[in-house]
Amino acid sequence: MQYKSNKGFSGFAQLGMIILFIGLGLILLGLFQMCIGNLMIPKGTRSENLEFELMKVMQDPKYVNILRIIQAIGTFCLMCLPALIYSWICNGKSMLWLGFSRHINAFQILLGFLIIFTANIAAVPLEELSRKIIAHIPSLNSMAHRLENIYNEQVVGLSNLKSWPEFFIAIIIMAFLPAMFEEIFFRGMLQNLFVKWWKMPIVAIIITSLLFSLIHMSVYLFLSRAILGFVLGLMFYKTKNIWVNIVAHFLNNLMAISMLFWQSLHHQKIDLASTDPKPEWWGILAAYVALFFLFRSLNRYSEKNKMKIYTREQVLMVNDPEGRPLV
Repeated sequence: MQYKSNKGFSGFAQLGMIILFIGLGLILLGLFQMCIGNLMIPKGTRSENLEFELMKVMQDPKYVNILRIIQAIGTFCLMCLPALIYSWICNGKSMLWLGFSRHINAFQILLGFLIIFTANIAAVPLEELSRKIIAHIPSLNSMAHRLENIYNEQVVGLSNLKSWPEFFIAIIIMAFLPAMFEEIFFRGMLQNLFVKWWKMPIVAIIITSLLFSLIHMSVYLFLSRAILGFVLGLMFYKTKNIWVNIVAHFLNNLMAISMLFWQSLHHQKIDLASTDPKPEWWGILAAYVALFFLFRSLNRYSEKNKMKIYTREQVLMVNDPEGRPLV
């Protein structure tokens, strides 16, 4: 039997809607950036120079908070908004279809954090391996190096936190909101769709994790981010609760921002490499073993909650949130 969403849309129709809503998000973001540009760029600037002038203005440290807000709004327009519209049209008003549920416990939160922390250690060798392989392909290596420099410059600029109030704002804008928006988009929407559509959870998790890594635009870190994406995808599949993912992803972001803030507060040069773990070979091996047992524990502590969520989904497939039969 062909897969259909709660509202009767096929898998291909849902995928088409996702692409359409991402396009609408891009248009909305473009209009927002145009409005910001008109407010901040000197009058009389030629239209073909608007993008260059906006980038130049944004490099001014006094506008860094505006740049952080623009980044957060951009992530909302491209990820969160399309997911919300898609879920409402294809499945109904309940946020359960994106993975939001009150059925969660402290052990799931703790294990989620330990899993993402351990996964960071396990992914370390893949970055070094990627660099060694790409070094033998000059054109790809040049592009990878250029993308890495652009990314590092953006992060260093956004992470140049001079005070505690700035740090607390960054926690929300740079740590929590991106974690929530990305998890809603990749796990709550895409992975959910692929799992139900293809009936092959591992394939769905792998494809979603590759897309998750691709969106971060880093060649050197592609494999290591794909591993993190896979771990987050498996975490969501085991729990069926997006809050576990959001909290784990948020705490992972928070650790990195906290380290960069500490450097900035002590007038040290901001070094992104310092936020990456540098374990010995035995530490990496231990990380993979630990991940196996951590996921077993997560599965055990998630069983009851997962069943409650599944039961609630079955109820919603018969009745919408207001109790009216679905058409």
